[in-house]
Amino acid sequence: MNLVSRRMVAPQVGHYVFARDDGQPLPFIAGQFIQVHFEYADGTATRRSYSLATIPDPVKGPDDLVEIAVSYVPGGAATALFESLEIGDSINATGPFGRFCLMPNDSNQRYLMIGTGTGVTPYRAMLPLLEKAIAERDVQIVLLFGARNPAELLYGDEFREFANRHPDNFRFLPCFSRELPAPDSPHAHPDVRHGYVQQFLPEFSPDPETDIAYLCGNPDMVDTCAEALRETGLLPRQIRREKYVSSK
Repeated sequence: MNLVSRRMVAPQVGHYVFARDDGQPLPFIAGQFIQVHFEYADGTATRRSYSLATIPDPVKGPDDLVEIAVSYVPGGAATALFESLEIGDSINATGPFGRFCLMPNDSNQRYLMIGTGTGVTPYRAMLPLLEKAIAERDVQIVLLFGARNPAELLYGDEFREFANRHPDNFRFLPCFSRELPAPDSPHAHPDVRHGYVQQFLPEFSPDPETDIAYLCGNPDMVDTCAEALRETGLLPRQIRREKYVSSK
C-alpha cells in the first residue's frame, strides 16, 4: 500500500490513508483489521494490527483507499516506521481479518458500544451500517467513548454529527477521565461525563432481552465492562470484544 495522506486526530494518534498498489478495492466488513508487516532494526520480522477506519460508501461499496489510526508509542518500532513515512511511500499489509463486526442477523433493540482511545476506530467504520440499522429496524445505539481530555477524542466531531442527525436513536457520550471541555468548546454537551466509561455503564441498565454490547480498547476496561455486563445477564454471544494492547 502507498501512503496518500495523513493527519493528526489526537496529540499521539495519526490517521493514515493508503491506496493499494494494484488499484483494487479492499473488500472488508466494518470492524475488521489489517496487519502491517515490517522488520526490527536487527532484521527480525514483526507485525502490528490496526482496525480499519475506512467508512465504506453504502452505495458504491469499497474503494481502493485504506484508512487506519496509529497510536504513537515512545520508542516503538512501529511508531518509527509510521512517523518516517512520506507521501507515496509504501508498506506491506495483509488482511482484512477479524469478527468484531455487526452481524446481519442481529435482531436486538439496542447496541451498547464502549471504546477507549483508538478502540473507537471500528465504530467509525460501522457508521453506515448503524445508519442502515436505524432506518430498517429503528435500533437504538449508545456510544460511550473514554478519553483523558477533549484533545484525545478521536473522530469526536464525526460521532457528534452522527448523533445530531439521529437524535432519537444515537447517543454519543464522551467520558473524560482528566479534563472536561471548556464551556465554549464544540465538545461541551449535556452527554459529556467526567470519569471512566465503566463508571457510566450502569446508567444505561444493560438488558439481556434487548442489548448487544461491543467493547474495544484498553484491556482492563474491556475486562471490567465484560464482567459488569455478564452480571446483568448478558450472554457471551451478546458481548463482542476486542482488546488493544500497546506494542512497541
